[in-house]
Amino acid sequence: MKICVVGGGSTYTPELVDGIARLRATLPVSELALVDPDKTRLDLVGGLSRRIFARQGHPGTIRTTSDLDEGVDGASAVLLQLRVGGQAARHVDETLPLDCGCVGQETTGAGGLAKALRTVPVVLNIADRVAALAPDAWIVDFTNPVGIVTRALLDAGHRAVGLCNVAIGFQRRFAAALGVRPDRVRLGHVGLNHLTWERAVYLDGEDVLPRLLADHAEEIAADLELPAALIRRLGVVPSYYLRYFYEHDAVVAEQLHAPSRAEQVAVIEEGLLEMYADPALDEKPALLEERGGAYYSEAAVDLVASLAGDRGDVQVVNVRNGGRLPFLPDEAVIEVPARITASGPEPLPVDPVEPLYAGLIAHVAAYEELALEAARKGGVDRVADALLAHPLIGQASIADELAPRLVAANAAHLPWAVSA
Repeated sequence: MKICVVGGGSTYTPELVDGIARLRATLPVSELALVDPDKTRLDLVGGLSRRIFARQGHPGTIRTTSDLDEGVDGASAVLLQLRVGGQAARHVDETLPLDCGCVGQETTGAGGLAKALRTVPVVLNIADRVAALAPDAWIVDFTNPVGIVTRALLDAGHRAVGLCNVAIGFQRRFAAALGVRPDRVRLGHVGLNHLTWERAVYLDGEDVLPRLLADHAEEIAADLELPAALIRRLGVVPSYYLRYFYEHDAVVAEQLHAPSRAEQVAVIEEGLLEMYADPALDEKPALLEERGGAYYSEAAVDLVASLAGDRGDVQVVNVRNGGRLPFLPDEAVIEVPARITASGPEPLPVDPVEPLYAGLIAHVAAYEELALEAARKGGVDRVADALLAHPLIGQASIADELAPRLVAANAAHLPWAVSA
């Protein structure tokens, strides 16, 4: 099997390569093609990736290329993990909204919209090449904002599924707290990408979430940077990203007096690339854990293995709603457990969602539809409409101020912005 990774020069990639090497019995990869326009990074990451394969005795070939067609041709799966504009664009995403009193974050709010504007057209162009050169390949999107990007791919008719590491991260943490193997734990995970709640935690089919909250609420809350009292009262575990909604003003106050995450990541990446250049390094370094993306490799390997092998197991993915959440359009993309077969993901039935969560899901889903419209068609007014619809912005004066500034700051990546 050939797998292509677009954005293969990412410092994330050794995490993925390590997982493919360790789990070769699950996913037998004969060729791994790493595609990236940055030849310097690609050479460093590719060199370490080959050494990881060699150390773990993996027989597959790793190829590096800046030619998308060469990387995609004949692939069974294409993984997208690109960042249009790099950390410099991310820094703007995380700082510009603060001028208007809005949270600065790269996947939600104004920053998430800016990232969607830059990313959706690029991803759709990549997907067109996949359709031409590897029409049977599945596109697995790990590129944020995953929900919007996945919706764009599906709307364009591509074989695509979105993937996030939030759910597998919770599964692993809960399993550790319970002292059991992760494969015995399943989640009652519901919502949109980066807007989800764990409403149940099943251990061998029994919901043990009440026990987890009784015994571990303080440590769970500390990980989420949310009050333990809130977690106990809700009786669910929200994703970390809910902090941007539940503690918005406190987060903004923190961000005004701290380096952006982009600045922090840039320093980490500089250190990682120096390590990757060491010809003696043949395993992923511990510093990579600070980069983020924990368990991404396991999630990606499991998903591709199930799509290719028709395993019929259950995984949390981003998929069409198809009536599972009746308060959303069928074509919306939701993040829920789904059965994974060669035909694609089929979301499992979802218990009725409580108004406290359904209201926010519907609100953000409406924003995502408008954000996708802006990313596809361009226009400052469409950007302003999407901002106005987002619950973290939602004021006309702020939307009208932010929209032209976001467009101007990202003009180098928005062909339509020249005439905006």
